[in-house]
Amino acid sequence: MGKNLDKVSLGGLLIALGIIYGDIGTSPLYVFNAIISGRTVTEDLIVGALSCIIWTLTLVTTVKYVWLVLRADNRGEGGTFALYALVRRRKKWLVVPAMIGGASLMADGIITPPMTITSSIEGLRELPVFHELQTSTIVYIVLAIISLFFFMQQFGTASIGKMFGPIMMVWFTMLGILGVLHITDDLSILKAINPYYAVNFLATYPKAIWLLGAVFLCTTGAEALYSDLGHCGRDNIRFSWIYVKTCLLLNYFGQGAFLLANRTGIEVTPAAKAELGINAFYDLMPQWFIIPGVIIATTAAIIASQAMISGAYTLISEAMRLNLWPRLKIRYPSEEKGQLFIPGINTMMFIGCVGIVLYFKESSRMEAAYGLAIIVTLITTTILFSNYMVARRINSGLIYLFLITFLVIEITFLVALLEKFTHGGYITLIIGLGMFIIMYVSYRSRKIKNRYVEFVRLEHYVPMIQELSNDKTVPKHATHLVYMTSANNPKEIEHKIIYSILNKKPKRADIYWFVHVDTLDDPYTCEYVVDHIIPNDIIRVEFRLGFRMEPKINLLFRKVVEELVNNKEVNIYSRYESLERNNVVGDFQFIVMEKYLSQDNELPFFERIIMKIYFWLKEISLSEERGFGLDPSNVVVEKFPLIVAPVTTIRLKRVYHEEE
Repeated sequence: MGKNLDKVSLGGLLIALGIIYGDIGTSPLYVFNAIISGRTVTEDLIVGALSCIIWTLTLVTTVKYVWLVLRADNRGEGGTFALYALVRRRKKWLVVPAMIGGASLMADGIITPPMTITSSIEGLRELPVFHELQTSTIVYIVLAIISLFFFMQQFGTASIGKMFGPIMMVWFTMLGILGVLHITDDLSILKAINPYYAVNFLATYPKAIWLLGAVFLCTTGAEALYSDLGHCGRDNIRFSWIYVKTCLLLNYFGQGAFLLANRTGIEVTPAAKAELGINAFYDLMPQWFIIPGVIIATTAAIIASQAMISGAYTLISEAMRLNLWPRLKIRYPSEEKGQLFIPGINTMMFIGCVGIVLYFKESSRMEAAYGLAIIVTLITTTILFSNYMVARRINSGLIYLFLITFLVIEITFLVALLEKFTHGGYITLIIGLGMFIIMYVSYRSRKIKNRYVEFVRLEHYVPMIQELSNDKTVPKHATHLVYMTSANNPKEIEHKIIYSILNKKPKRADIYWFVHVDTLDDPYTCEYVVDHIIPNDIIRVEFRLGFRMEPKINLLFRKVVEELVNNKEVNIYSRYESLERNNVVGDFQFIVMEKYLSQDNELPFFERIIMKIYFWLKEISLSEERGFGLDPSNVVVEKFPLIVAPVTTIRLKRVYHEEE
C-alpha cells in the first residue's frame, strides 16, 4: 500500500482527506467559540486571534509537520514510536519523551470523540424549534452515537472507510463555501494575514497569553498528519493539505467577518449565548441548511474520532512490539493493511469517552481538557525529531534553530493551556499519566528482570543435551522440543532453559529447537536465520520482525520447518522404529517459561512497587504463549520464580534442646 501511495493520485488524496484531517478539519466547530466565550467581541480580539490562528497553522502544522517532520519516515511509516524506533539507539533517555508522547496521544484519543461530536450536535440549538434543547438531551444523543461508534469498531472500517474521503471532501468544501459567503460581511478581517496583528494582540490585549489555549485548538490534529504517513504517503498528505488549509482559513475568515459585522460589542456570556443563539460556526449557515449542516458536521466528527481510535490501536500495537505495553489480544477485522482491532483498548477508550461526556456535558467545558494532551505530544515530537536531524548529520545551526523556535512556540502554548488545568485540564493529565505509568512499568520492569536473567554459553551444555537425547533410559518428552529464548547472542541461552531440560525433570527429545524473536526498527521486516548448532539435534531459529509485524510464531515456525524439510536440512519424522518406517511426523511441543515474583526478594521500595504493578498488569493482559501466537494445544507453560534481589541476610539461629 505504501509503495502505491508514494505518488500523488486522486485515490491517495481522497484517502488522505478521509483518514488524516478529521481532527484538524473539525476544529472550526469550536475554536472561535472558545476564543469569544466570556469576552466582549471587539476588532482587536477577532483580528488578533485570527492572525494567531493563521500563523499557528502555518508554523506548527505547515512548516513543522508537513514540510519537516514528514521527512522522518521509517520505511514509509510515521508516528511517535516510528520516530522513536529511528533514534532509540542514539540515547537511552529518548524512551521517556517517546512514552510521554504516546501516552498523550492516547489521552487525546479519549477526549477527541466527545469534544467533536458534542460540538456538532450542539448546532441543533441554532434552529428555533430546538432553541431550548436541554443539555441532558444532547448528552443522551452524544452517548448513543459514541456507544454505536465503539460497538462498530469490532467489524472494521473496510466497507465504509472508502466513503470517508468523499464525505470529508464535502465537509471541507462546505467549510470553504460558508467562509467565502461571509468574508464580505467585513472585509477588514483580511488584514489578519499580517503577522503584525498576532504580535500586537499578544503584546497589548489583556491576558492575551491565556487566549493562546483557545487558539491552539486550531492545530490539535497536526500529529495525525505524521501518525498516518504509512496510510497515505508523504506527497498525498502535502498536496491535500493545500486544499484543507485553504478551506479552513476561508472558514475562519468567514467566522471572524460575521462576528465583527453582527456581534461587535456583545459580551458572550452563557446567558447571551442562550438568548441570541451565538455559535460562531453555525451562525454562518442559513436556517434551511442547519439540519444538513449538523448531519455533515456530525459525520465529519465521527470520521475524526475514527481516525483517532484507529491511530490508538496502531500506537498500542507498536508499543507492544517495543515492549512498552503489556501484550493484548489483537484482531484483524479485514485483510486491509493497517486494519486492526484491540478489544481491551476499545473498551478502555469507550469507558473514558463516556466518562468525559458525563463529567463535562458541554463542549465549552471540554475545551479546558482538550489540547493539553496534544501540546505535550508536539513537544516530545520536537525533541525526537531534533535527534533524528542529528542522526542524519544536518547542520547543527539548523538543528538548534528548529529546536529553539518550536520549543519556544510550544512551551508558550503549554503555559497558556495550563491555565485551564483547574477547569478540567487535570482530567487530561490524569488520563495521560495513567497511560504513561503503564508504559513506564512495562519498560522499567523489563530492565529489572534483565538483571536476573542469567545467560550461559550453549557450547558448554551441548554434550550433555546430546547425551540426554540418546539416553533411552529417560522417557521421551517429545520428538521436537521448542523453547522460546530471549538470548540475542546465538551462542548463549538462558540458564533457566538449561535447568528445565536437564534438572527440573529431564526432557529427552530427538531435536531441540531454540526460537528467538528480534524486534527491528524497520516496521515491516519479516525474515529468519537458522543456525544448525548440531545438525538434526540442536537448531536455533531467529525471527527478525518489524515493530509493526504480528509475531505469529506458530505459523512462521511451521513455514521455517517446511522450508528446512524441503531443503533436506532436517529430518522431522518420528524416531520410534514403528513410526519412522511409516514416515510419521514427530510431535512438536513448545515450552514457554512464565515468571512469577518470588517471595525471596529484597527489592528497593520503588522497584517493588514497579514489579507488583507489572505482575498485576500481566494477570489481566495476554499470556506469553498467546502473545507469541502459539497454539495452546501443543504448549506447556513452566512457571519459575523471578528472584531479582535475593535476600542476603537471614537472621536465623539454631538452638539445641536442653538436656534434662
